Amino acid sequence: MGEDEEGTLAALTAHLKDLIEPCIAEHRGRVVKTTGDGLLAEFASVVDAVRCAVAFQEGMAERNTDRSEDRHIAFRVGVNLGDVIVQEGDIYGDGVNVAARLEGLAEPGGICISGNVHEQVVNRIDVGFDDLGPQRLKNIGNPQWAFRIHSQQSSVSAETDVDDTPPLPDKPSIAVLPFENMSADPEQEYFPTASPRTSSPSCQRFPAYS
Repeated sequence: MGEDEEGTLAALTAHLKDLIEPCIAEHRGRVVKTTGDGLLAEFASVVDAVRCAVAFQEGMAERNTDRSEDRHIAFRVGVNLGDVIVQEGDIYGDGVNVAARLEGLAEPGGICISGNVHEQVVNRIDVGFDDLGPQRLKNIGNPQWAFRIHSQQSSVSAETDVDDTPPLPDKPSIAVLPFENMSADPEQEYFPTASPRTSSPSCQRFPAYS
């Protein structure tokens, strides 16, 4: 804004008109109000809300590819599931306040959701989740469990690139494993010390390990 107020405002307006508002409508949501450089949206389904947030952030990432890095516009998104008070088309209450605080925990271009949202969407949306644990949020009485959403595809790629084969040691190694007594003699429960008079060891079996 400080460098190009008119250009930034025009870009923000274009993002809202061409991407964000159509994306919200497509996922059966409604824009409750805009708040300067942000907005508040309400959805009938929490699954739709998270799907919309993911699609919106992916769309913003694509739109930023054609702009220089210092001209990128990146949004944070917070999603919460809770009761709200509806008055003259606006919504109020802790359900809204928690979402606003979660937005502050998100990274630019990221999404942060509450624990109850995570419970509803964890097996229904193909994304990954980073558990942030309980968070103390400003003006919210009880700690709120929070999760950060990340791209499932990037996680799969990262796992694929990792070689899980353990490296071979640079010197001989000895593994000491428990023995199982296969004889009927309880005296053979221990491993005998070899002596010159020992003709043959008792029958022992190594457990199989992979």
